[in-house]
Amino acid sequence: MNKTIISREPADTEEIGVNLAGQLRDGMLVSLVGPLGSGKTTLVKGIARGLLVTDVVVSPSYVLAREYKGRFALHHVDAYRVASLNELAEAGLDAQLPPEHGVTVVEWPERIDGLVEASDILVYIELQDDGSRRVTLTTH
Repeated sequence: MNKTIISREPADTEEIGVNLAGQLRDGMLVSLVGPLGSGKTTLVKGIARGLLVTDVVVSPSYVLAREYKGRFALHHVDAYRVASLNELAEAGLDAQLPPEHGVTVVEWPERIDGLVEASDILVYIELQDDGSRRVTLTTH
């Protein structure tokens, strides 16, 4: 899969996540790359909705990871404050990369060497001059 979609508002970004959820399978790793405020967490909210998660999805920025139950487990990891895979291991999160059960979605994966390359699906979100987002989904 190599697909580019223009998102004009948060609801569009969330819908991209809903559609992406339909392609996810147990044990997959999804990486979200984009600048601060680009809609990474909004995309995860859509993935969660597509996986039938009923909990409110919030950014795991300060706790590093959150887990949600739906069609299968959704592990939401924020690597912004992490400098290495060793730091993730110290927090006990390396087992989620990739997960044995469920799907792991990582924001800021580029901060961890090799994580982007290890991803099953890579999502780039680019801010456009008109305020829209260019969302590119690539399967590895």
